[in-house]
Amino acid sequence: MKIRDLLKEKRTISCEFFPPREADGIPNVLRVIDRVKAYQPDFASVTYGAGGSTRAFTEEITMYIKRETDLEVMAHLTCVAQTREEIQSVLERLDQNGIENIIALRGDPPQGQTDFVPVAGGFEHATSLIKHIRQNFQFGVAGACYPEGHVESRDLIQDIEYAKRKVDQGVDFLVTQLFYDNDHFYAFLDRAAKAGINVPVLPGVLPILSTAQIRRFTGLCGATIPPELDRQLDQYADDDNAVRELGIEYATKQVRELWDSGVPGVHFYVLNRSYSVSKILDNLGIEGHTAGT
Repeated sequence: MKIRDLLKEKRTISCEFFPPREADGIPNVLRVIDRVKAYQPDFASVTYGAGGSTRAFTEEITMYIKRETDLEVMAHLTCVAQTREEIQSVLERLDQNGIENIIALRGDPPQGQTDFVPVAGGFEHATSLIKHIRQNFQFGVAGACYPEGHVESRDLIQDIEYAKRKVDQGVDFLVTQLFYDNDHFYAFLDRAAKAGINVPVLPGVLPILSTAQIRRFTGLCGATIPPELDRQLDQYADDDNAVRELGIEYATKQVRELWDSGVPGVHFYVLNRSYSVSKILDNLGIEGHTAGT
């Protein structure tokens, strides 16, 4: 089923997983997926590793979800380190295996590189990848967006222009990068509406697991940490268990406010850990998305 059709029927809960670096890590990812699916998420997505390094595992896990679960699945596809012909082959394999949804991304530079440089014969931007998919396949297509602006955007005006180009090329919906202040998300929606972006925007939520981890993530992607949350992260910096519980409490409040504001869905970055997302969904008690319902 196309996720765009799901979004017409209901507000969705979705979860994002990432492939392991080595093949022997795949069973653990599959166990996490099995635990999370008890909460009946509406779809799952599977990322590419940094630089496209684990793309074969991405395909394997994506196809497992499609074959072995009731979840709809969305495969990530990036422009990194692949020619147009190689990407065409990936798309054909996904299509042949019944995958109906893609999130098309430019992707991060390979490890050791600071700037994105397309390979010879490759796609330069997410917009060109989206255009290719739309012209050659029947996939549902999603794109990424950035409430606080992409780190490479000159300013928020340029950033929303890039988002609009993705919509103009035919994305069905957008999924945001992580953020910890909902006001950034609401401000993005205002900018999007003024730019003529009229597709659903799913907020992406990352439950905090440790102080060091979230400082690293936000530093890389340009997201900010609100002052009071930042103070609490400092307070429990040496206690990962306490920070994990803080992350559950904070994300529960954040998602409840987003849900009450009428968002079309919420997309959880699970980081292949089921505990925090399970607790958040238990806390929220959202109908159809609690274990055993």
